[in-house]
Amino acid sequence: MRYFGKDTWIYLDGEFVKADQATIDLFGQSLHYGYAALDGIRAYNTHNGTRLFKAEQHYDRLRHSCELVGISFPWNTSQLVDRTYALLEKNNLRSAYIRPLVITGHNMYLMPAKEAHLAISAWEWGPFLGTELIRLTLSPYQRPNPHSLPPAAKIAGQYVASIVATNEASRRGFDEALLLDSDGYVAQASSNNLFIEKDGILYTPDTGHIFPGITRQTVLEIAAAFGIEVVEKKITPAELREADTAFLTGTATGIAGVASIDDVRYPAEWTDTLSATIQRAYKNLTLEKENYEVII
Repeated sequence: MRYFGKDTWIYLDGEFVKADQATIDLFGQSLHYGYAALDGIRAYNTHNGTRLFKAEQHYDRLRHSCELVGISFPWNTSQLVDRTYALLEKNNLRSAYIRPLVITGHNMYLMPAKEAHLAISAWEWGPFLGTELIRLTLSPYQRPNPHSLPPAAKIAGQYVASIVATNEASRRGFDEALLLDSDGYVAQASSNNLFIEKDGILYTPDTGHIFPGITRQTVLEIAAAFGIEVVEKKITPAELREADTAFLTGTATGIAGVASIDDVRYPAEWTDTLSATIQRAYKNLTLEKENYEVII
């Protein structure tokens, strides 16, 4: 996939510039050490025009990620939301994925660079894991230990572990990798949160070792609106295999149903599950107003 052409605009340090004319600092800490913060936002083509979904929350989270690891973040959330809408308009995008990226300046020492730069790009991108039920596998790689980096920080360097795990799963014929935490409990997929369904109750790994995604939180809110019980707890691999069904959540993914974990196929018919109800409600929510009266 090519993410930009000669006519693609990005937003960089307060200005709109052509993507193929943007430059990068070859001595920047982001390039050498992965010392950068990122986020992901979806724009949906709704009945009321193009709408960013929970953009303020995403930009506030980007700020929080930077604060957790000492990266400067001098930008204003409301202004960034306005610039993002302008970026979509300049690129004639009505439905898109948006990637804000905070890049640190040049510094070869392992101390925070004084400078930080903000780039926002956008491109057309369908659901990250497609629209069919996916096949998961337990990865031999673990989720990074929360005592090494704050788990709530969305830091570029952390995604090296995700790439390694995804590649390993793909070589074995699976769609996505599911990582355990350092204590042997189920944590999350390479870049998505996990929910399992068992006997009419949803379960999801509690915070501490996982990245607490905005889509995950949206699922918790939808479930509460529908009166669906959700339990946040430590989940063992055995509980994962014994579930009726499961699904993954994330901004790029949306909600993706899971067909199987390794050689165990989930017994429930997906369309009849509470998980599928959540998926339908989420799709409705992203295409309408952020008001749960719309989906109930």
